[in-house]
Amino acid sequence: MRTDLKELCKSLRIAYVANVYEQIDFTNPEQYLQDLFCEEIRLREQAKSMRLIKKARFLDKKSLHDYEWTEQIRFPVQLTREDLCSLQFIEKKQNVVLVGSPGTGKTHLATGLGRKACEEGYEVRFYRVAHLVEELESALRINRLSAFRKRLEKVDLVILDEIGYLPFSKEGAELLFQLISEFYEQKSLIITSNLEFSQWNRIFTDSRLTAALVDRLIHHAHILSFHGESYRLANALSKRK
Repeated sequence: MRTDLKELCKSLRIAYVANVYEQIDFTNPEQYLQDLFCEEIRLREQAKSMRLIKKARFLDKKSLHDYEWTEQIRFPVQLTREDLCSLQFIEKKQNVVLVGSPGTGKTHLATGLGRKACEEGYEVRFYRVAHLVEELESALRINRLSAFRKRLEKVDLVILDEIGYLPFSKEGAELLFQLISEFYEQKSLIITSNLEFSQWNRIFTDSRLTAALVDRLIHHAHILSFHGESYRLANALSKRK
């Protein structure tokens, strides 16, 4: 019977019913079927979230659940913590820019927001910016740049981590600028940087390109600034005591 049920479910493209139907409490037929199908839907959504998280290519498993919110994070007046975590900025195709010293929690927050977005069904990609520029330069050399861009067409949120840690070549800066220009008002970005916008000329050697890039990023953006000492440094020093 179990084998027959699995075959029927397979024919109907019902993925989980055959595995969980014995676990559902029975009060009456209507209640049983409703609870059974609700469980099917829940497990489907869970599996989809896991697929999206895998495709996002996060560097670790950090989430909003273990994020430490402190007074070192300065929010813009039009945005609250609750607004940010609701992910409304993705629906509105707005950007979030996290600026501050290394080790103050920017990447953790960006990853946590990205992971929650996956859990809510959004398509996300996470890139260390230096690695992204390398991928763009490589795609250009082998004439695969259009294919690379096409893979990002259906993505809702792109996380660009660590802008400012390494300078780019002129070609790399131009490729990144073109990509971000294509994202403008089409999808949301979360960007982390250790540099204020006025210092971005250090990494984008063309001042006109830098001004145009910053203009696109901040037009529909929420800018959060991170202050204080590095969590990693403070943790390392505390372990020495």
